[in-house]
Amino acid sequence: MIAETVCSAVSAAGLGIAAITAYRKRFLAATRIAAYSLVPIGLVMTGVVEWLADTAFSPTAWAGFGVLGVAWVLFTTTRAVERRRGGTRKERRAARAAAQPEAVAPGASAPSLGQGSGPAARPAAAPRGDEDFSDIEAILKKHGI
Repeated sequence: MIAETVCSAVSAAGLGIAAITAYRKRFLAATRIAAYSLVPIGLVMTGVVEWLADTAFSPTAWAGFGVLGVAWVLFTTTRAVERRRGGTRKERRAARAAAQPEAVAPGASAPSLGQGSGPAARPAAAPRGDEDFSDIEAILKKHGI
């Protein structure tokens, strides 16, 4: 009984605020306020408020909400673990099979040598005779070796 009275008072106050807002030529805001203020009286008229009042004081209803909460927690934890592991057993097997490196990259003519995460190695230049070693000899002489 008191919940219906409170909802009716809230609706009446909201409609009053909507009227003042419309008087100030803010019709869009007034319409939105009027819509929000009609919700509580609509809930009273449909019986939702009475149902909520009966449910709020029912130990069986609270036990049911507790069971639903436990079910929700179990569901979310299993989903989190499944995401962390990479899905179901079949999905993990498929991912492992796809993750095995191939000997030759698709479309390549030479076998791949590894992950290739570092910078590309420069191909060794063909030796040009004594000129390549002259630089090395000069460095070694400079350091007294």
